[in-house]
Amino acid sequence: MKVLRTPDERFEALPGFDFEPHYADVADGEGGTLRMHYLDEGPADGPVVLLMHGEPSWCYLYRTMIPELVDAGLRCIAPDLVGFGRSDKPAERDDYTYARHVEWVRALVLDVLGLDDVTFFGQDWGGLVGLRVVAENPDRFARVAIGNTGLPSGRESISEAFLQWQQFSQTTPDFAVGAIVSMGCADPMPPEVVAAYDAPFPDDSYKAGARVFPMLVPTSAADPASAANLAARAVLEAWDKPFLTLFSDKDPITGGGERWFQAHVPGAADQPHTTIAGGGHFLQEDRGPEVARHLAALVRA
Repeated sequence: MKVLRTPDERFEALPGFDFEPHYADVADGEGGTLRMHYLDEGPADGPVVLLMHGEPSWCYLYRTMIPELVDAGLRCIAPDLVGFGRSDKPAERDDYTYARHVEWVRALVLDVLGLDDVTFFGQDWGGLVGLRVVAENPDRFARVAIGNTGLPSGRESISEAFLQWQQFSQTTPDFAVGAIVSMGCADPMPPEVVAAYDAPFPDDSYKAGARVFPMLVPTSAADPASAANLAARAVLEAWDKPFLTLFSDKDPITGGGERWFQAHVPGAADQPHTTIAGGGHFLQEDRGPEVARHLAALVRA
């Protein structure tokens, strides 16, 4: 497996991001290893919150949430998915599969870091990957919160907005990551923040993971991930621990996605659904401190 690694100088002096990097190796699935980056902030003995980003962002997305959560006494673990941020980036699209992303995160969080009694929060692909890790290892997780995400099985109707995103991701000659994140926010981001989202990708050769991610979402029952996601849903249908849904009111991609969880997950039915007013798809960027306060309250309840 050919692997690219973004030079460290690309991450210097990013606005609002004064966090120490941490690294760990996980098996790449082909006999080698990949280096994954993660943030580890807050008291070492505090309740653990796992924060997972989606496509095409990285843990920079959590820079305004982490201080709020640390002030609440929580330990924040925020990984960069393989192919994103400071994590290694396999160079070929075929190197990336849904199942591999699940295993890479599971290995980092449960094997290497040995986390237990975890509160999970995931948005976008952070939810698609993280909810699988939760459902396949339920004893290691105490609570779940999700924002603007889902667990598609390929049997649901697909929104026109998502189909357009899929087409765009495969046909645009310039996959401008920072601009894409900005377009997914309720308000345009300042240029220096756009540049921070571009930082992990010196050129298009680093974007194989970002390019392929939209095509890994199950859109038919024949998708390789369909059966595993249905199995994960079955586990969540018995999940009676706290499960909080936080969805924005201005997200055309996942709007209404909370309904399945509210209807089928016992722990979600016990928690009032929370609408984040004025938030776009990247609600952490638009309303990070507010989302953090809801998450801290869930842990401290």
